[in-house]
Amino acid sequence: MSDPDLNLLVALDTLLAQASVAGAARQLGLSASAMSRTLSRLRDVTGDPLLVRAGRRMVLTPHAEHLRSRSRGAVDEARALLTPAAASLDLANLQRTFTIRANDGFVEAFGARLIAAVTALAPHAGLRFLPKAEKHADPLREGRADLEIGVLGAVGDAGNMGPEIRVQALFRDRFVGAVRSGHPLATGMSSGTSADSPSDTPPGVERYVAFGHVVASRRGIGNGPVDEALAALGRQRQIVAVVPSFPAALAVAQASDLIALVPVSLLQAPHARRGPASPAPFHSFTLPVATAPVIVSLMWHPRMDADAAHRWLRQHIVMVCRGDAA
Repeated sequence: MSDPDLNLLVALDTLLAQASVAGAARQLGLSASAMSRTLSRLRDVTGDPLLVRAGRRMVLTPHAEHLRSRSRGAVDEARALLTPAAASLDLANLQRTFTIRANDGFVEAFGARLIAAVTALAPHAGLRFLPKAEKHADPLREGRADLEIGVLGAVGDAGNMGPEIRVQALFRDRFVGAVRSGHPLATGMSSGTSADSPSDTPPGVERYVAFGHVVASRRGIGNGPVDEALAALGRQRQIVAVVPSFPAALAVAQASDLIALVPVSLLQAPHARRGPASPAPFHSFTLPVATAPVIVSLMWHPRMDADAAHRWLRQHIVMVCRGDAA
């Protein structure tokens, strides 16, 4: 078998980002007919239509949706390999403050480790975390933010960021339930090995909906995938409170009998950990209904691709989130 034409990788990435033959042609400086021929070659190589017509527009196939984040990562890695070595990057004397847009849950879970990893090599560098009051790419486009961290997907941040924004998947997360230590729901359930290790034995649906719930939403929206899954079973939970962040939801649950819905990554934050002689202040458990996992991703504007310090920071964020940092 002959090796694949790697030139097609950039075309694939652009087509998946644009979801348009005409848009991809403009971005790559090709004619529409040349881009159409390239799409035909990509269909032959991948064995999938990739783009199909839906009314007056083109949409990605499920396989193309699956390839989108992988293709961006592959292209970014290839560009990094072909970029001259950053011999001029002097980390010991780097004086620069990087602005990162991220929610409170990410800062709680990874902020301390990321700051330590960065300042260990660049003692004069700083990190400034900003909340994400809105979901769009203007802060990245206008240089008001260096990076954004959020959920990749049709209903997540990346779906609102625009086709030119670079995206690199950091880790997969999932939602679990959390209640205070001693909560009636925790009685009779097997405990995880630690606060960040949820019980694999979920409560029954009836017990789960018997208590009030606190959920996190920046926009004040209470219902979500859990409620849709419960509705399919003919059940409904009572959402007693909506708070703006996951740490706030966890704090409310720790001081009440409400059940919080939080990501596992939040439970890995230093404040959630306890030694063997000091029990965790809450009990976490697998949900009694299935919900899709979420992909947390790193996003930036392409003009920062070749910036050595920016690239170094991106690499450290990836290492910290994947547990590879010292």
